[in-house]
Amino acid sequence: MGPARAEALAAYRALLRATRKTFASDTLMLSAWALEIRLKFEANRRVAAEAEVKRLLNEARGAFHLISHRIVQAKHNTPGGFIILPPEEHAGATMEIASEELLETEKGKRCD
Repeated sequence: MGPARAEALAAYRALLRATRKTFASDTLMLSAWALEIRLKFEANRRVAAEAEVKRLLNEARGAFHLISHRIVQAKHNTPGGFIILPPEEHAGATMEIASEELLETEKGKRCD
């Protein structure tokens, strides 16, 4: 196994671990992210050009950072609302909670 292949496999495993940690109580998101990661890696399995491999590995590192440090799952609390308990790696980060208006705007963009 060449160094690029070993690094890609390590990146793949790291992304799956990050999704398991971030989405531990959300099986729908966990399975959706795992599928997306697998499809992305499968689609690029035969890439051989060194520059493209480096770009893809950087993209994987960015995705790992996003999943590990930028996403926090809210959990249902007993009164029917949500509570966000950010883990230690999110200490000092500012939180952006999407408004209904923003969510509707983003949904419209994806449908176009």
